[in-house]
Amino acid sequence: MASDAVVRSMDGRSGMGQGLGSRRLADLVTGVAGARPGYRALAQGVRTLLLDGRIALRVRLPAEREFAAALGVSRATVTSAYDLLRESGYAHSRRGAGTWTELPEGVRPTVVATPAAGDGVIDLAIAAPGALREELSAAYADAAPDVARHAATPGYHPFGLEELRAAIAERYTRRGLPTLPEQILITTGAQQAVSLTLTLLGRPGDRIVVENPSYANALSVIRQLGLRTAPVPVTEDGWDMDLFCATLRQSAPRLAYLIPDFQNPTGRLMPQEQRRRLIAEARATGTWLVVDETVSDIALDTPTPPPFASLAPHGGGEQIVTVGSLSKGHWSGLRVGWVRAGTRLITELTTLRVMADMSGSVLDQLVAGRLVAREEDILRRRLPLLREQRDHLADTLGREFPDWRWALPPGGLSLWIDLGRPLASALAAAALRHGVRIEGGSRFGADPGTFEHRLRWPYTQSTDVAEEAVRRVAAALDAGLGATGDAPGRPHWVA
Repeated sequence: MASDAVVRSMDGRSGMGQGLGSRRLADLVTGVAGARPGYRALAQGVRTLLLDGRIALRVRLPAEREFAAALGVSRATVTSAYDLLRESGYAHSRRGAGTWTELPEGVRPTVVATPAAGDGVIDLAIAAPGALREELSAAYADAAPDVARHAATPGYHPFGLEELRAAIAERYTRRGLPTLPEQILITTGAQQAVSLTLTLLGRPGDRIVVENPSYANALSVIRQLGLRTAPVPVTEDGWDMDLFCATLRQSAPRLAYLIPDFQNPTGRLMPQEQRRRLIAEARATGTWLVVDETVSDIALDTPTPPPFASLAPHGGGEQIVTVGSLSKGHWSGLRVGWVRAGTRLITELTTLRVMADMSGSVLDQLVAGRLVAREEDILRRRLPLLREQRDHLADTLGREFPDWRWALPPGGLSLWIDLGRPLASALAAAALRHGVRIEGGSRFGADPGTFEHRLRWPYTQSTDVAEEAVRRVAAALDAGLGATGDAPGRPHWVA
């Protein structure tokens, strides 16, 4: 039941003071440890759920007697399991405060620095394809005459070029979400769109619901702004909507950040009935939904989903802010993204944006307008290529690493791989020594140290490059993982 899922938070850290109800945790543990588990299997089940992000850090575990009754085991079994968790560092207790989840000292992700360009490293930390050269070149050529027209002006357009705002608005309208140009703010990529939105709508200490795992750069912004995360797991089976809605009701969050279309990094697609339920719950709780649709165009095995906000009842989408970008479907080098929201919010976001960078590149926006006009033709070429690369990578990985597991995503740009063991950070460090930069799952967890058995592997490279990357990672494993200390280099980031 929803009331058995989450209780009020006690402090500002992610998950701290929240409680898992006995029935909820019993259902989760039974799924990984089997019915009526012994104390060792029970402790291992809790550890697995914690490392997989399905239980947040610093979440209070249920009382021993209640949990034993829910599991159908003796209280002594639960007591011994809790003792084992405490001994291994996966739980802590304090008199009068109960027992809550934790990670042992040293179980934290390793930071692998970005290698210098041109050093022969295959970069799999960037889940974005290169441009289709002919289309990009044609767009630049077509935009050239308009550059001269704009060159006679100062070139500052804080809201974005009028023609591009109109094109993006028409794009939403065509897909079922009536939109005016005044509802669009053109930004310097989706990352700026997310950052501006969270900065405007959130304040330090406000609670924000986030998917777990989620987009690493958005999580970094959330931490920097001092927002308190309330993680909700996304697994191979998708979203736990009962828990999501219970979290909205009981945590009273100011915001929720979600990626319903080919979620980064899992690749899952949220069903429409779940979207409608989430919209209704957020409206009832007064929660702003910040919906990242950056990857929505990359639909490989399913039609492109309609805009999330189009499912809101008439007049009910005023608390939905949509973020989009040309980075995934066209080219990240353009740095053109946008926010779709109410006109008043767009004005407030633009005021904030002026303090950051005044305005975006006129040339890039002119080119972006041409690409939007040719979007259907471009995606008609791009999607079959990405589908081929995805299937080829899955086949190659399956032959080389038969013990690894993943769910083939219906869209998006990467595989979310289960390594079977918590070695992702060590593997990423070893792979870098063999010329492959790849991201371990901890970069995508709401809580540092989780998802250490996961690896995000993009299929945005050509099949030849993908095969070489697999060969190098296999060589890294054969050579042994060795030390995992930080590598010198430029600041750590992913896309």
